[in-house]
Amino acid sequence: MSFVPYLHFEGRCAEAMAFYADLFGATDLQLMRYSEAPGDQALPSDRIMHAQFSLADGVLMASDFPPGPSERQAAVSVMTTPASVAEGYRLHAALAEGGAEIMPFGPTFWSPGFGMVKDRFGTHWIIGVQSAD
Repeated sequence: MSFVPYLHFEGRCAEAMAFYADLFGATDLQLMRYSEAPGDQALPSDRIMHAQFSLADGVLMASDFPPGPSERQAAVSVMTTPASVAEGYRLHAALAEGGAEIMPFGPTFWSPGFGMVKDRFGTHWIIGVQSAD
């Protein structure tokens, strides 16, 4: 069994997932709009019904909420574990741009590089380099 992060946006899913795919180096971004659903399942909306891309270590999935009221998942973070401290700094800086730094990136007693941000799309990220031990 595995767990796959599934993010929800309010109309910015395509923009966010394109940014994340570029940042993390994914080349297989897939987007399906609500208006592209088959038959009578289609909704008259350009919002994203489902998006995903793959990396060597996993998958990131997302969608826009359908039109109408929605409830955010404010207490959820996506954790990523870059292979190096330099890559951790790069990801932290890129994700923090236009967003908010929650914890500066730097060494901790549990990691040679760790930090937290809320990006410009409202997604919370934890960047933690795994210990060399």
